[in-house]
Amino acid sequence: MKLGKAADLDGITVEHLLYCHSLLPCVLAKLFNLMMNVGHIPRSFGLSYTVPILKNNNSIYCKSVTVDDFRGISISPVISKVFEHCILDRFGEFFVSCDNQFGFKKHHSCTHAIHSLKAVVDYYISHDSTVNLCTIDLTKAFDRMNHHGLFVRLMQRRIPIKLLCILEQWFLLALLV
Repeated sequence: MKLGKAADLDGITVEHLLYCHSLLPCVLAKLFNLMMNVGHIPRSFGLSYTVPILKNNNSIYCKSVTVDDFRGISISPVISKVFEHCILDRFGEFFVSCDNQFGFKKHHSCTHAIHSLKAVVDYYISHDSTVNLCTIDLTKAFDRMNHHGLFVRLMQRRIPIKLLCILEQWFLLALLV
């Protein structure tokens, strides 16, 4: 987790965890193991607040600013992020995705997707072929996706039932708030 990020609703930052008493990691490990055994997460894991961030290519001095010129960044509880990292470390094999997916993957970004697209287009053009492209705006795809379909896919991968229960609760808490 990166340092210097905003505090969560409880005022906790990554720095608090980095410089905490040496007993806290043991307490968190016991809490996380208990959560996994019971298959339940605290309600506060679903709480967050949104900070509006001006989109990259916009300047507040060159035109009138509208809501569309901002994107929202959700600030989630730091402890829930630590739990998320523990889940990914312990159960990462259940969340492996296709090599063609670039978003939300470690060491991948939009620039990787752009580079791949450019390499493919350059290949076909260099071989005297034409290239036609079609794009789809999936900006709100996560908000509108069928979460039950995701859970079915995870069940097909034989994800542990307690972890599935935790993920279902986490998604539900995020929707209710």
